[in-house]
Amino acid sequence: MRHCSACGVDVEGPWTRCPLCATALTGQAAPGPFPVVPLRFSRRRVLRMLALASIAVVLVSFAVQLLFGRDPAGIGVLRSVILGVGSMWLVVLMAVGTRRNVAKGTVYLVVLTGLVCVYWDYLTGWHGWSLAYAVPIVCACSVIALAVTVRVMRIEVGEHILYSALTVVLGLVPLVFLALDWVRSPLPSAICGALSCVVLALFLLARGPEMRHELAKRLHL
Repeated sequence: MRHCSACGVDVEGPWTRCPLCATALTGQAAPGPFPVVPLRFSRRRVLRMLALASIAVVLVSFAVQLLFGRDPAGIGVLRSVILGVGSMWLVVLMAVGTRRNVAKGTVYLVVLTGLVCVYWDYLTGWHGWSLAYAVPIVCACSVIALAVTVRVMRIEVGEHILYSALTVVLGLVPLVFLALDWVRSPLPSAICGALSCVVLALFLLARGPEMRHELAKRLHL
């Protein structure tokens, strides 16, 4: 059994550092006292919720398209919606398939999609749709995907905190573009920021006390 010299306690399980003070443990690892319980969820339920969310996003995008003409900026909005829905599917399917490093994969996906859209916009003469529409829509769809993931999967409190922090980051990125006056249409960025606040509030309502307790334990407060 491993031992913490700082706390003077023995620690069971595969810990390499003390769960109380984060000091490196010494000795041989002992089997954990609790069995490993695999995550259980319904794939059909996940796909059904994701399909309904995708249909809702597409219908809202069609309504928004009526506000734009057939100029390149309007075409950019349509491309952005398609990319956003595709990103939402990829985030949730990645969470269902692996359940490992979902937050990291989401960040990689948003960054890669954003860079592709910016480069695409640059090649077509730079109409600004990538920053005004593509990035906010992709971020908003990723936030929706994280909300679906948290809703249908039984995740640990630590992952819940991580998803909440990622929701805040995804909501802030379009707002930074808006604050720097890089976009001509503020509505998509504002909607993304508002959606991020709503999802974060839902996360806090669902497991707020557990998240505060976990943060206090990790920060030794």
